[in-house]
Amino acid sequence: MAMRAAVLHRPDPSNRNQVVADPLLMEDLPIPAPGPGEILLHVEACGVCRTDLHITMGELPPLHDAITPGHQIVGRVEKTGANVDATMVGRRVGVSWMGGVDGSCMLCRKGHENLCDNPVFTGYSVNGGYAEYAVARADFCIPLPEEALPESLAPLLCAGIIGFRSLRVAGVERGDRVGLFGFGASAHLAIDVLKSWECEVYVATRGESHRQLARELGATWVGDALDRPPEPLDRAITFAPSGDVVISALSSLRKGGVVAINAIHLDRIPEFDYDKLLWGERQIRSVANMTRADARDFVALAHEIGIRPRTTLFPLAEVNRALEAVRRDAVDGAAVVMCQR
Repeated sequence: MAMRAAVLHRPDPSNRNQVVADPLLMEDLPIPAPGPGEILLHVEACGVCRTDLHITMGELPPLHDAITPGHQIVGRVEKTGANVDATMVGRRVGVSWMGGVDGSCMLCRKGHENLCDNPVFTGYSVNGGYAEYAVARADFCIPLPEEALPESLAPLLCAGIIGFRSLRVAGVERGDRVGLFGFGASAHLAIDVLKSWECEVYVATRGESHRQLARELGATWVGDALDRPPEPLDRAITFAPSGDVVISALSSLRKGGVVAINAIHLDRIPEFDYDKLLWGERQIRSVANMTRADARDFVALAHEIGIRPRTTLFPLAEVNRALEAVRRDAVDGAAVVMCQR
């Protein structure tokens, strides 16, 4: 039995500086078999994340000669490997960026599995969800509601979870003034959480369609990417992979405020004036990956408050078009690849 999968091949070193228009090739591959502790998923949908762009554009160094990206996977359990509860078959589950940890390193033992020294990243160190089938560790699968549409669930599994963790890393408290710098897949889900916490939300983002979406979703103030909000912020989260945006967010903070950088890759942070921007116990924190506790807590909260992502759908055969749309910021909300024929 074969399946269709989108595959990224390691680039020829002689062409490393050449921009590849369609980096993923559609190929027929054998359906993988789950090993001990694993499950085989029949993939329904897979969200498109900016991290997928960093992988396909080579901004994250390749780990394999060929890999199938995609790490916001919604699917049903088709088969279980050894040492996995066979009653999982038929259940709907999700798989996110963190596909496994060693459980034994110092950081795992201290409860920081998101910082594991030997992590497994879905769609980067192991094959991901831009395919009709995918294998995943059973203990890193997230139970999902049966009644929801798969395309509504997929963006929750990375964009939603990592945005939620960003709010935690920033130390957001009920009623805070919170800035969201960038308003793509992650931020447009975070705003619903912030509203449920009675926060004032200030959005700075490029693109009039993104600004309009922020207004529709209830932002207190909306401005251009580097505009300064009219009030000093308690917390700020940056979603754009730009150091200029980090400085803009930092300049918007009150004393004692926090900027959380939600980016796995950042171009650079420009030189800035310490006395004006950081002094006064302001803080810059990075957000790295997520934990299974983050995933469980966010999916439960999303169900409780009724988060409904804005989505643009693409068939699996058009995954390159989905990636290009995300690269050009041409999607309001989240892009989702539908993987079943």
